[in-house]
Amino acid sequence: MTATDAQHTQRVSRRAGGRPRRGSRAARDVLALALLPLPLIAVAAATLPLSFAGGGTRRWFGGRNESARADAQAARDAAAAAFYELDTAQRDLRISIETITAVDSSPDARRAADQFASLGQRIDEVSHTYITAIDAHDLERDDLDTGDASRARAELGKAKDELVRVKKDLDRYQQGLGPLLDKAETQLARLAPAVERARQSLLAASNALDAVRAAGLRADDLAARLAALAPELTKLNQGAGQHGVPETLARAEHVQRDAEAVRAEASRLPERAAEIDKRLVSLRTRAQALTTRAGKVDPVLSELRRRFTASCWQDLQQVPAQASENVKLAEERLKEAARARDEQRWQDATSLLSTVRALLDGTDEAVSAAGDRLQRLNAVSKDPQQEIQRTRFAIRDAQRLAMAGRNTPDPRHARPLDDAVTRLDRAVAALEGRHPDYWNFLGETDAVRRTVTRVVSEIRDERGAGA
Repeated sequence: MTATDAQHTQRVSRRAGGRPRRGSRAARDVLALALLPLPLIAVAAATLPLSFAGGGTRRWFGGRNESARADAQAARDAAAAAFYELDTAQRDLRISIETITAVDSSPDARRAADQFASLGQRIDEVSHTYITAIDAHDLERDDLDTGDASRARAELGKAKDELVRVKKDLDRYQQGLGPLLDKAETQLARLAPAVERARQSLLAASNALDAVRAAGLRADDLAARLAALAPELTKLNQGAGQHGVPETLARAEHVQRDAEAVRAEASRLPERAAEIDKRLVSLRTRAQALTTRAGKVDPVLSELRRRFTASCWQDLQQVPAQASENVKLAEERLKEAARARDEQRWQDATSLLSTVRALLDGTDEAVSAAGDRLQRLNAVSKDPQQEIQRTRFAIRDAQRLAMAGRNTPDPRHARPLDDAVTRLDRAVAALEGRHPDYWNFLGETDAVRRTVTRVVSEIRDERGAGA
């Protein structure tokens, strides 16, 4: 038994006002007097002799002494009731404080616990005063005189007043405890469902892994991730009493989240395996097609060299060799990806396939660039006016937009458009030579149209903001 429990036992044993050494007798006497009708009590007081022969008898001294005794006993009963109410309220509040401190470690919660401890000290003090008063006065003894009864009534009345005053302070404290207690009870209400969800998620993940293995897939990495959650499940089973409510809630959410991720990946694993198989076939086919297309780059380069200046084809010289090297490297990575797939190293297989795709994308772009270059150069060399008119139209359209609603254009817009006109005129003039650089001409017209597009966007943005 703890010191607190012993003290409480001592308090409750005395709350009816009896002395421990004469408790049974006192209780019987009080009960007999309480049940005796008032007229009979008066008659008994008037008719009983002042003394009786033999031991254990009570000597009666008349109405005045008995009235004082009754007043003292009434004070004792009132103090006992106040003590009982205070003790009950303290016990109820202790449960609330334990609930809060188990859940909440915030400064407000710690402050509330400190305040409760301080109130507990005051309760101990007034309880001691009450118990001392009870022990000091035996209101059942035969020779109790009026003076003793009056002193007992005064001390017990004072003890009761102190008990009532502390009870009021305790009630005010309890009223301020509401938000903290509501928060703690809310978290406690979340605790059991959160732990149950975590357990169910673990079970679902385990079942999903069993289904994957039954389909011939090992999923070793997923199994390892699920096994890593076993210590967390052990702590969940040990309960919040050992690990704390906030920690247990956080642990339950962590376990549920990770187990759900394992379950989702396990459920998707057959689909993922089929997707990897499909990508292996597709990328092999694409690599073979690129090998064929890369073989056609040399004839294209030959025609470019024969018909156009060096600046039109020099940057494409390395395309055939680079394409061949990239396709060869892609095929090697495809073999590695196939081995990773056979060994069910899904992450490695996926990463290797991404590398293959990047290699083939770059190669495809380079191979296509040679054919596109020849096509564009053929078109502009045959009729450069189409490219010139397309660019002039873009400039004029931008100039009309810049002048819309204005007498003079904004210099921020007019200057780049004027520069674009000058740049186009220089590019057109460069075509008059014996061996015009059509690729440079196309680069210049592209640059002019980009400038015009930027100016148009700025004008529209500014007018949109002004509206």
